[in-house]
Amino acid sequence: MNKSELIERISESADISKADAGRALDAALDAIADSLKNSEPVTLVGFGTFAVRERGARTGRNPQTGASIQIAAARVPAFKAGKALRDALN
Repeated sequence: MNKSELIERISESADISKADAGRALDAALDAIADSLKNSEPVTLVGFGTFAVRERGARTGRNPQTGASIQIAAARVPAFKAGKALRDALN
Protein backbone atom coordinates (compact mmCIF):
# COMPACT_ATOMS: atom_id res chain seq x y z
CA MET A 1 0.00 0.00 0.00
CA ASN A 2 1.36 3.41 -0.90
CA LYS A 3 0.38 6.83 0.45
CA SER A 4 -2.38 7.53 -2.08
CA GLU A 5 -3.96 4.12 -1.42
CA LEU A 6 -3.82 4.81 2.32
CA ILE A 7 -5.47 8.21 1.80
CA GLU A 8 -8.21 6.55 -0.25
CA ARG A 9 -8.85 3.95 2.47
CA ILE A 10 -8.94 6.63 5.19
CA SER A 11 -11.34 8.66 3.06
CA GLU A 12 -13.71 5.71 2.69
CA SER A 13 -13.51 4.61 6.33
CA ALA A 14 -14.02 8.06 7.83
CA ASP A 15 -16.51 9.21 5.17
CA ILE A 16 -14.48 12.34 4.37
CA SER A 17 -13.03 13.70 1.13
CA LYS A 18 -9.68 12.50 -0.15
CA ALA A 19 -8.29 16.02 0.27
CA ASP A 20 -9.30 16.08 3.95
CA ALA A 21 -7.91 12.56 4.46
CA GLY A 22 -4.62 13.60 2.84
CA ARG A 23 -4.32 16.66 5.07
CA ALA A 24 -5.13 14.57 8.16
CA LEU A 25 -2.52 11.95 7.24
CA ASP A 26 0.11 14.61 6.54
CA ALA A 27 -0.66 16.31 9.87
CA ALA A 28 -0.35 13.00 11.75
CA LEU A 29 2.96 12.15 10.07
CA ASP A 30 4.31 15.65 10.73
CA ALA A 31 3.35 15.40 14.41
CA ILE A 32 5.12 12.04 14.72
CA ALA A 33 8.24 13.41 12.97
CA ASP A 34 8.31 16.52 15.18
CA SER A 35 8.08 14.42 18.33
CA LEU A 36 10.88 12.15 17.15
CA LYS A 37 13.07 15.17 16.31
CA ASN A 38 12.69 16.18 19.98
CA SER A 39 13.56 12.61 21.08
CA GLU A 40 10.02 12.10 22.39
CA PRO A 41 8.55 8.64 21.74
CA VAL A 42 5.08 8.42 20.18
CA THR A 43 2.90 5.63 21.56
CA LEU A 44 -0.28 4.61 19.77
CA VAL A 45 -1.95 2.12 22.11
CA GLY A 46 -2.75 -1.10 20.32
CA PHE A 47 -0.65 -0.15 17.29
CA GLY A 48 2.91 0.47 18.45
CA THR A 49 5.59 2.90 19.52
CA PHE A 50 7.80 5.12 17.41
CA ALA A 51 11.07 6.08 19.10
CA VAL A 52 14.58 7.37 18.36
CA ARG A 53 17.55 5.07 18.89
CA GLU A 54 21.19 6.02 19.00
CA ARG A 55 23.44 4.09 16.63
CA GLY A 56 27.09 4.29 17.64
CA ALA A 57 30.01 5.00 15.37
CA ARG A 58 31.47 1.90 13.75
CA THR A 59 33.94 0.71 11.18
CA GLY A 60 32.50 -0.39 7.85
CA ARG A 61 33.95 -1.67 4.63
CA ASN A 62 33.76 -0.22 1.13
CA PRO A 63 32.36 -3.10 -0.96
CA GLN A 64 34.20 -2.01 -4.14
CA THR A 65 37.68 -1.55 -2.71
CA GLY A 66 37.50 -3.48 0.56
CA ALA A 67 38.97 -0.45 2.36
CA SER A 68 37.88 0.25 5.93
CA ILE A 69 35.80 3.38 6.48
CA GLN A 70 34.45 5.08 9.57
CA ILE A 71 30.66 5.32 9.80
CA ALA A 72 29.55 8.20 12.02
CA ALA A 73 27.15 7.82 14.94
CA ALA A 74 23.53 8.57 14.05
CA ARG A 75 20.06 8.89 15.51
CA VAL A 76 17.66 6.54 13.72
CA PRO A 77 13.88 6.09 13.93
CA ALA A 78 12.58 2.78 15.26
CA PHE A 79 9.15 1.19 15.51
CA LYS A 80 8.04 -1.48 17.94
CA ALA A 81 4.68 -3.09 17.16
CA GLY A 82 2.09 -3.21 19.94
CA LYS A 83 0.47 -6.40 21.18
CA ALA A 84 -2.83 -5.83 19.34
CA LEU A 85 -1.00 -5.36 16.03
CA ARG A 86 1.16 -8.44 16.60
CA ASP A 87 -1.92 -10.49 17.51
CA ALA A 88 -3.77 -9.27 14.39
CA LEU A 89 -0.94 -10.55 12.20
CA ASN A 90 -0.85 -14.03 13.72
